[in-house]
Amino acid sequence: MQDSYDVVICGGGAAGCVIAGRLASLGEASVLLLEAGGPGEVAEVTDPRIWMRNIGSERDWRFASEPCAGLNGRRAPLPMGRVLGGGSSVNGLVWARGHKADFDLWEAETGDPGWGFDAAIALYRRIESWDGPASALRGVDGPMPITLPKDPVPVVGALLDAASSLGIPRVDDHNAEAMSGDGCCAVTNVNVAPDGTRVSTARAYLGPQKGRSNLTVLTGATVRRVRIERGRATGVEFETGGGIRMVEARRQVVLSLGGIQTPKTLMLSGVGDESELKRHGIEVVRHLPGVGGNFQDHILVGGCVFEYRTPEKPRNNSAEFTFFCKSDASLPSPDLQPMLEETAFGSEVTGPAYGLPTDPSLAFTLAPGLIRPKSRGRVSLTGPRPEDPVRIDANFLSEEADVAALRVALDLCRDIGNSEALRPFVKRELMPGPLVGPELLHFLRNAAGTYFHQSCTAKMGRDPQSVVDGSLRVHGIDNLRVADASVMPAIAGGNTLAPCVLIGERAADLIAADLGKPTSW
Repeated sequence: MQDSYDVVICGGGAAGCVIAGRLASLGEASVLLLEAGGPGEVAEVTDPRIWMRNIGSERDWRFASEPCAGLNGRRAPLPMGRVLGGGSSVNGLVWARGHKADFDLWEAETGDPGWGFDAAIALYRRIESWDGPASALRGVDGPMPITLPKDPVPVVGALLDAASSLGIPRVDDHNAEAMSGDGCCAVTNVNVAPDGTRVSTARAYLGPQKGRSNLTVLTGATVRRVRIERGRATGVEFETGGGIRMVEARRQVVLSLGGIQTPKTLMLSGVGDESELKRHGIEVVRHLPGVGGNFQDHILVGGCVFEYRTPEKPRNNSAEFTFFCKSDASLPSPDLQPMLEETAFGSEVTGPAYGLPTDPSLAFTLAPGLIRPKSRGRVSLTGPRPEDPVRIDANFLSEEADVAALRVALDLCRDIGNSEALRPFVKRELMPGPLVGPELLHFLRNAAGTYFHQSCTAKMGRDPQSVVDGSLRVHGIDNLRVADASVMPAIAGGNTLAPCVLIGERAADLIAADLGKPTSW
């Protein structure tokens, strides 16, 4: 450890590792990456087949929402990676770029074409090493290996046939031309290396820079707050080894702590809603009322469960099929993304209520998924100390439009599971059965959880609720940027890993330009 660095990156997650690796490769500016978790060199991280064991482990922050009226008063678990690589090390390995509409929105909100669709395609081509069907939209020599699961479970083929028979087009690659369309069904893209192991952003971006003298990666280091002096970020206070340390940032501080920890750290540093900060006795450095607001997450319902005729163990990432579609034909882009879960998947309420089997080979699930929720929540402080827990009022399913969309998704999943194409695989439907009216609504509220995609709590834009501008700079604070899922104005229309890597790449470009360093990546 040195006392000062040119750039201090807070959070070694999906985006933070990208930024650290890219900046270190320039070979001049000194970079410190602080990560609260460990290095993640364990089987649960590297083996895609057992990724669910990360949830609730020491590699998970284990956040939970406040009781949600829309979930029948339940607290929703909100897993988040606490390990080098963040969500890219612990989540389900689905690589979904997002829809053209997402990047159109990001460009409109910021006024910056660098967030538009054409720019996003260029960044993704730089990121990916894609070995699937050829497309001019895909990259083939980037740091992130992206592939199709090898030898998926046999039911996947039947699911593709069933979904296409319902008018959801079957495509070979959901991240190519389908990004601009009205929906599709496909085998999922996954971030898996040719040897079958997970490729996190820690492995892809930090690994090649290991040993560089200008890069320091410190795990077991929990960021407490940013030091801001006369409107300029000058350093970071963090805890490591049972003690508290301060490190100076000569040129830049980057918050990449995710949709929950980033707004918390901003508020503890004096940046947030003035009334909330004063209530906790925190000196107000900058009044930004949007910090912590606009909280969003994708909703995943557990689920539509079908018993196999012949038991089949999960393979690859246990989620080898997905589809995108609209709950209403008038919508501009797909708002539903159900997923195959290759085991019986229910919530803490619906699983026991239906007596779902615990043997993972006996059943599979089509989990209805909502990717454009209307409901909005908020992340708030409970006290002025970093040790004080954060309060997450997720507000899930508070908007009737979200419930209506999930009803459509549930009907679709049941129709697919009970279709003629699935007859060779399905013995019977285990959950939920033909529910209607209040019973269906009650089931949905008991079954709904999340995709683990907490986002949008420090959104970029130009309106009074925005927190960062199109260059990811915190409004009114020099030398402080945010680069993670919290900057999304609205949550991306698909699994958020790929958009987070994109955000990290764009941040690296912007910071390198500030440092006056030509980029060669």
